[in-house]
Amino acid sequence: MLLGLSLFYVGALLILNGLWMLGRISDREISIINLFAGGLTLLVSLKLAFGEGADRTSVKAAALSLLFSFTYLWVAFNRLTDADGRGLGWFSLFVAITAVPVAVDTLSTASSIGDWWLGASWAAWSVLWLLFFLMLALHKPIVRLTAGMAIGQGIFTGWLPGYLLLTGVLR
Repeated sequence: MLLGLSLFYVGALLILNGLWMLGRISDREISIINLFAGGLTLLVSLKLAFGEGADRTSVKAAALSLLFSFTYLWVAFNRLTDADGRGLGWFSLFVAITAVPVAVDTLSTASSIGDWWLGASWAAWSVLWLLFFLMLALHKPIVRLTAGMAIGQGIFTGWLPGYLLLTGVLR
């Protein structure tokens, strides 16, 4: 259930951040969804890492979820302080590289549609974080591409699967 909760708001965040990159939401206003989703995924991660019954699997899930939390909180910080985003860009490279073996491991052990979806999502997220690195750290002119990718991934790796998990259609 926590995965559905997190993904639902990650979907909203990615869609809204894509719209923000396209100039449809102001810099300061986009901070609220980043603070909310970053805080939510942080709380979920803390529960997974330190809650009752925490084990190697839940701590791994927490560590990987924190990649999202810190990204979202860093976006909010940058928008509130007018930082240029280079640090976030380099962090995005770290996350993009980290997501590759996660995708490979998940896909290599996939035994259900949900496992295949999760592995493909990690691969997609790796590409999105790579685009953020190229855009923010290397100043490549790929804002529209990155925005479109964020919106698409918001729908298919966040909002829709999150909603389906919350409603019990997916388990």
